[in-house]
Amino acid sequence: MRPALHALLAGALFGLGLAVSGMTNPDKVLNFLDIAGTWDPSLALVMGGALAVSLPGYAWVRRRNRTFCDTPLPDAPSTRLDGRLLGGSALFGVGWGLAGFCPGPGLANLAHGSLEAVVFMLALLAGSALARFMVPPN
Repeated sequence: MRPALHALLAGALFGLGLAVSGMTNPDKVLNFLDIAGTWDPSLALVMGGALAVSLPGYAWVRRRNRTFCDTPLPDAPSTRLDGRLLGGSALFGVGWGLAGFCPGPGLANLAHGSLEAVVFMLALLAGSALARFMVPPN
């Protein structure tokens, strides 16, 4: 039960951070991506602040080689760049640029009853299911 509670608290803190920083607003994200127009650097500042806060904890967990819940860390993921990773990253970026949502803010906007967020999350789930069907696992 403790790991589920920790996950819930971490998710709630993440969602609160998104809401307080305004990153649940797709226009903020789209303006960040519009470097030739109404560029808004606030997303970069939010990301930098998140890194500054999380890096010490991340380094501590890596040194311990155990999670906060005291379970062993899993093996490190592959660092190999391949077509699946590059294609998936490009598709994620295109979707993010078109919709102004990525999964975290998309979920947060569901709480507001945003039709755009519902459409985004349905497309995300459909794309994930399609990828599982079409792309064999490594």
